[in-house]
Amino acid sequence: MLKRERQRLILEELSVKKKVLAADLSKQFHCSEDTIRRDLRELDQQGLLRRIHSGAISLGPAVTTFEQRLGVNTDQKQSLVQKTLPLLTEDSILLIDGGTTNLELVKALPEDFAATIITNSPYITIEAIKRKNIETIVLGGIMAKRAAVSLGVEALEALDTLRIDTYVMGIYNLDPEKGMTVHSQQESQVKRKMTEVSDEVIGMASADKLGVYSNYICCAAEAINVLVTDSKDNAMLEKLEKKQISIERVRR
Repeated sequence: MLKRERQRLILEELSVKKKVLAADLSKQFHCSEDTIRRDLRELDQQGLLRRIHSGAISLGPAVTTFEQRLGVNTDQKQSLVQKTLPLLTEDSILLIDGGTTNLELVKALPEDFAATIITNSPYITIEAIKRKNIETIVLGGIMAKRAAVSLGVEALEALDTLRIDTYVMGIYNLDPEKGMTVHSQQESQVKRKMTEVSDEVIGMASADKLGVYSNYICCAAEAINVLVTDSKDNAMLEKLEKKQISIERVRR
């Protein structure tokens, strides 16, 4: 088998399993583990996966635009949202950043729900201002087209003046050791500041977002107080619980 074909198949395998072992791949492709390790090293250098001691792990979901994600996994998002709604306190100051699941959360708020919502998302802003009992504060900055959120110095400076009761964090990737990570340095800086100014951090994450990581760290895993997830990976959830995260499991 040619190297290019073998590496393509490795990436396909990784897209399904999220983690591959060099020993397993060598048996599957009938080649030595040294050959597989060279393949993994080259793919890591190209930014297509992350090498670990025994093999490789996925870098996480593909980078897509907000619009592309809007209609994806809607039932899954609703399950996470319905589990999260009871965790929100009325008459509190809520910080809700960008993300399609966070948008669904705001849409699902009871009509008479009263709170202050601070956001850097124009989509969430539009939903929040429809509610008569919600005061909406919008963070300024440079609009990132892919994530559809405002980032940069203006957003960071505004956050320095705020005190937040609960931050509902849009989770891209979450790993027990690497923490919450994203593909954008500017986005990581804003999310880190959001975490620092908040008394409580709640995250919603589907199973595919756990145990993988990207290039830029937003916060350590233990900075998240509550994680709402549909993951059935007990070993992964136990690792996260050891980081003092309260796990709210969605039954599907």
